[in-house]
Amino acid sequence: MGKKTNSVLASNRKARHDYTILDVVEAGIVLLGSEVKSLRGGQVQLVDAYARILDGEVWLDGVHIAPYQFATGVGAHDPDRSRKLLLHRDEIDRLSDRVKRERLALVPLSLKLVEGKVKVELALAKGRRKEDKRQAIAERETKREIARELGAARKMGA
Repeated sequence: MGKKTNSVLASNRKARHDYTILDVVEAGIVLLGSEVKSLRGGQVQLVDAYARILDGEVWLDGVHIAPYQFATGVGAHDPDRSRKLLLHRDEIDRLSDRVKRERLALVPLSLKLVEGKVKVELALAKGRRKEDKRQAIAERETKREIARELGAARKMGA
């Protein structure tokens, strides 16, 4: 039986609204078995999640993975615990340097299932102010308007 590749388990849509994404890195994540089961069932929230670098290690905080309903006692997990992210040393050093130098945030964009393993799409992001958010919305609407007009023109020509 083949494993699913690149299926998105959860996405953080609010992050793309609140931040300007500068760079994206894919990282592994250390999970317990019951957490993986909950993830596959879609029992996860990434809304207030963030990553931080402590002592040369990257940790993911603010992710809520609901307890798996069939895991009890020893098999259960703490839904709001910090989870370690797996990256190469040079990637951690590069991210740490940019976060300190440019005052950026590490924000998880999505949790994916890649070849049977859960991966986190982690973004180096710069926070947007209210004016920036309005400008981004206006740009998105103009792009939609142009696409709509082009689609209507194609229909008329065909």
